[in-house]
Amino acid sequence: MRRVVVTGLGLVTPLGGDVETSWSNILAGKSGAGRLTRFDASGEGYVCKIAAEVKNGDGTNGTWDVNKRVDHKVQRQVDLFIQFGIDAAGQAIEDAGLTDLTEEESFRAGVSIGSGIGGLPGIEKESIVLHEKGPRRVSPHFVHGRLINLVSGQVSIKYGLRGPNHAVVTACSTGAHSIGDAARMIALDDAEIMLAGGAESAICPLGIAGFAQARALSTAFNDQPERASRPYDKDRDGFVMGEGAGVVVLEEYERAKKRGAKIYGEIVGYGLTGDAYHVTAPHEEGQGGFRAMQNALKKAGFSPADIDYINAHGTSTPLGDEIELGAVRRLFGSAMDNVSMSSTKSAIGHLLGGAGAVEAIFCLLAMRDQVAPPTINLENPSEGCQGVDLVPNQAKERKIRAVLNNSFGFGGTNASLAMKLV
Repeated sequence: MRRVVVTGLGLVTPLGGDVETSWSNILAGKSGAGRLTRFDASGEGYVCKIAAEVKNGDGTNGTWDVNKRVDHKVQRQVDLFIQFGIDAAGQAIEDAGLTDLTEEESFRAGVSIGSGIGGLPGIEKESIVLHEKGPRRVSPHFVHGRLINLVSGQVSIKYGLRGPNHAVVTACSTGAHSIGDAARMIALDDAEIMLAGGAESAICPLGIAGFAQARALSTAFNDQPERASRPYDKDRDGFVMGEGAGVVVLEEYERAKKRGAKIYGEIVGYGLTGDAYHVTAPHEEGQGGFRAMQNALKKAGFSPADIDYINAHGTSTPLGDEIELGAVRRLFGSAMDNVSMSSTKSAIGHLLGGAGAVEAIFCLLAMRDQVAPPTINLENPSEGCQGVDLVPNQAKERKIRAVLNNSFGFGGTNASLAMKLV
């Protein structure tokens, strides 16, 4: 099997429109959560009035400049999740130094960018148009501006990537599955280069109402949104919906080395499992997550003692946090004494299908800078946290040679990525 390395990174998050801004704000312990501005949620009908939104602007002060990489025509035609994905992919290509691929190289360069929900805001909007104004007023761009695979499609067209054109849809495991699947494509010689990741933007009336009705969202911190996402804390009451995108450039190791590419890390293990248990709740003993981590370590040839940092799924839900903690404890045993584990969702909220890819990038940056990002808002740790270094509230400098990134989703779908420095 061929080795696969990461040579480019791209991010759009509630804390910044690029990689370094997002990362510096994560390490500073800042929160991207705030009162909803995308629509008016002030009425009594909306029990959740907060979200972690990407802030539009000129690219400074933590804002995102949509005009930098997304054509105006495309902006008018497609949902926001596709725009996030196009921008993050462009950042990653530029970072990897691959903007000038030859035609021959383009046949071996592909895309694997997915989404958990896709163009929900556009679906909601055009449904209202259909109801109020009739079928002839529905946008001709409605279908191809909402479809999940159109992130990969738009990126492929924009950058002339003619290799595998793939899109994963596995709820909140999407980003991690996208990277794992793309790494396998390179390992199995289906491609030399893959852009891989996830994008999401479901912050709209229907999205907020739906998750709130499922009792998944935080509702106790509407007046203090920056404190609402608090994984492992006794006062947590649900997740904060985030949005954005994370995209990496994956490349066959010998090719990357030959061209002198900057290498952030190597994808060495990928575990994927199903709970076969419940639509929205993880198995009560975390069996699916446990086996996903176990399989990732097996593929990497690692023991738990080889892992220095874990970016946890840790969404800030009362049930899920404890189950993941239990699964990690069982797998790592005494090796838990030397592991740091944090949830960066505490800062940027839960990006659903984009989460796994964004968090994989945070793992790579943690190895680059030898620092574990914090779990902010961890003020009153639950009993299950005892003996676990959850990096509370402040980033922690430490040796990080290998990492594990967990992502779990509705339907009992689980993914775990193992990565190491080269």
